[in-house]
Amino acid sequence: MLVKTFGSAVHGVDATTITVEVNAGGNVAAGKQFYHLVGLPDNAVKEGFQRIEAAISNIGFRMPRLKLVVNMAPADLRKEGSAYDLPIAMGILGATKQINSDTLNEYIMMGELSLDGSLRPIKGALPIAIQARKEKFKGFIVAKQNAREAAIVNDLDVYGVDNLREAIDFLNGKLQLKPTFVETREEFENNQHEFAVDFSDVKGQENIKRSLEIAAAGGHNVILIGPPGAGKTMLARRLPTILPPLDLYEALETTKIHSVAGVLPPEASLVAHRPFRSPHHTISDVALVGGGSNPMPGEISLAHNGVLFLDELPEFKRTVLEVLRQPMEERKVTISRAKIAVDYPASFMLVASMNPCPCGYYNHPEKDCVCGPAQVKRYLSKISGPLLDRIDLHVEVTPVSYDELSEFKQSPISSKDIAERVVQARQIQAERFKEYKSIYCNAQMPSRLVREICTINKAGQILLKTAMKKLQLSARAYDRILKVARTSADLNGSEDIKIEHLAEAVHFRSLDREGWAG
Repeated sequence: MLVKTFGSAVHGVDATTITVEVNAGGNVAAGKQFYHLVGLPDNAVKEGFQRIEAAISNIGFRMPRLKLVVNMAPADLRKEGSAYDLPIAMGILGATKQINSDTLNEYIMMGELSLDGSLRPIKGALPIAIQARKEKFKGFIVAKQNAREAAIVNDLDVYGVDNLREAIDFLNGKLQLKPTFVETREEFENNQHEFAVDFSDVKGQENIKRSLEIAAAGGHNVILIGPPGAGKTMLARRLPTILPPLDLYEALETTKIHSVAGVLPPEASLVAHRPFRSPHHTISDVALVGGGSNPMPGEISLAHNGVLFLDELPEFKRTVLEVLRQPMEERKVTISRAKIAVDYPASFMLVASMNPCPCGYYNHPEKDCVCGPAQVKRYLSKISGPLLDRIDLHVEVTPVSYDELSEFKQSPISSKDIAERVVQARQIQAERFKEYKSIYCNAQMPSRLVREICTINKAGQILLKTAMKKLQLSARAYDRILKVARTSADLNGSEDIKIEHLAEAVHFRSLDREGWAG
């Protein structure tokens, strides 16, 4: 008897429906194999037969001693992972008439089976549910841990089950299961403004808070330069609290990536906060940008719509930093293999931090640096010019004094106050760039638009010319200064870029100053 069940394969952040055809019939000669699995399965899928046989036996059914042929179509698409255990097991039971097979073709089923028949969670439940709704399946049967994640999708019944027996009884009509329901919008809005950290916890550092406010308002990349213990990491971790809240589309897009990567916590639904990813400096190229034999999203994609924080930037391998350049420009990464190419979105804000020298105390107001000028230059040269060219704000972080630390009063500036100004500035930019499809904030402006939008008066031109000459700023700083000045003006509600906005932007170009490193 031939029975069809349906599963799904995830490639990139999208899913493709897989038809699992199970044919049972015919005797097997002595010493020959009972089961034949075709359709380009990998080893994890092939090994599933041992799990399936044990699971079926342990819940009181029998594994047939007939010739079984399992075909996974389309046969030219590679099937990877252990999540096909459930549709194969249900197909075998249906083909051998141990369960009612009439409703098997109405559901997408995915899950890894344990030997006792219990169901383990899978990766990519959300994109699978989206594809199931698109193809008008009646429902999606999955492990309970994935049910809330998949139930984000409307107009699709999602049934979370604990084990194979529950799935069988449900399809046989012996067990009534309620579809998992998630009040997506209400839950999303309730969780959006809950943060464990706040800028009001930070003592002093008003200049740094201002620089991060500008970075958040314009989507600018930023690098924090200062001695150990100055608060670089603490400040960076609070940046997501002042970014504009995710909208539902961004939240769904972010959740899909996290679902595919398998980093969503159990019982999770929509990602409500902008991601903050902080990989260690020993990370490899593939782990950062994504890839592998079975391509998976890397840290830059997991930071999509959020912040990628690289602490101690010069300690990262040069090759790792160089692979960041193209994704930062294109806001996506393409991973190509011999038979497949997948695109992962990678629109993130880069926040980096570094010590100014190997010992960390170059330009420190109190402690002496023990590094010579050549050591300082060599340390800074670990960051290539092209990468530095993509960072708009260079911010010097100075240690907080004892008097500021000893005050127990909280800072009057909270994340909520800063976020309100940031949102207003982003609204101005949304109106400005409404005719441009791929531009959403000032940092994304190409040079042509910079000349058109970031116009300055004669006094501003004189100031910028003088600053570039006296501070010996490099040519690459010109566009960056104008973009940052435009954001500063937006934050102040000014239609024109004024001298004070230009002066503030020039102040945030430390690493472009000739002779900064001695």
